[in-house]
Amino acid sequence: MTSKYFVYTFICLFLTAMNINAQQVKDPNISTLAERTRPAPESVFKKFRDAGMDPVEHKLTDLEREKLNNAFAILPPLHQKILKKHLHSISFMDNMPNIALTSPVETSDSLKMYNITFRAEILNQTISEWTTWKENTCYEKSTDSQYQVTIEAGNLDAIIYVLLHEATHVLDGVLNLTPHLNKKDVWEGSKAFTQNVWDKYNEPSENVIKPLLETVLFRSGKPIEVSYAPEVYKAIQKTPFVSLYSTASWFEDLAEALTIYHLTEKMKQPYKVVVLKNGIQEVLYEPSKNKSVKKRQNYLQIFYR
Repeated sequence: MTSKYFVYTFICLFLTAMNINAQQVKDPNISTLAERTRPAPESVFKKFRDAGMDPVEHKLTDLEREKLNNAFAILPPLHQKILKKHLHSISFMDNMPNIALTSPVETSDSLKMYNITFRAEILNQTISEWTTWKENTCYEKSTDSQYQVTIEAGNLDAIIYVLLHEATHVLDGVLNLTPHLNKKDVWEGSKAFTQNVWDKYNEPSENVIKPLLETVLFRSGKPIEVSYAPEVYKAIQKTPFVSLYSTASWFEDLAEALTIYHLTEKMKQPYKVVVLKNGIQEVLYEPSKNKSVKKRQNYLQIFYR
């Protein structure tokens, strides 16, 4: 599992850093963003195949397209505005190793365009099912069967969560809501969200991160024993991070913060990480009740103006 995690991470970072050749959008003002569904760029397929995987294009059913349309409809105003201009295409794959991949697309001018490729399996999951699965990739369950980690996040479609997250990466790339490397390898962009939380894009400030959190999959690349789960969520409650995944980088921090804020505050959905021991709740983490998380939410209002 560990080696696969590093392979997937390398692919994601590599593809995000490069320009991908693909066809141009014929109508950048298309009103229905879901109509931009098309096969993923061949470069994406090739990288997965070169890593020994066998992804194939997934053609949406009518029901799946309806779910996608709904996911676009609930995006914050700024997301919809920026995507209409900068979303090149969206794609779905079967047998895709990671959940989603947002990649810059090479264009004939300086306009930034992006493709978002999703693993098609998420179209058949709820947010609770998908987030619970993802959270459990952090743990080796066989070592201690007493503990169970679940996420209670309602019964909305998982594509809503994942599209919110990935679309936020597009906005971040277009607007530099967090610092990004420019063509001269100089970091430029706003530090309003990252200041006093991150020292580097993938290094949280020492006064913020807790030692135990550095051992979690998204920081170390390796799963830990599930028996550590109670202490993990006690530790994250003392940080400004909404999720374990948000500790991976300041890019993921922003995407996770906005996604969970939108779901809980705007859509009035639950988001609770529950750790059970022998079926009895031992730890509960609700980001929406974390004072350090709430202090950063003022910055998120830019998505709603």
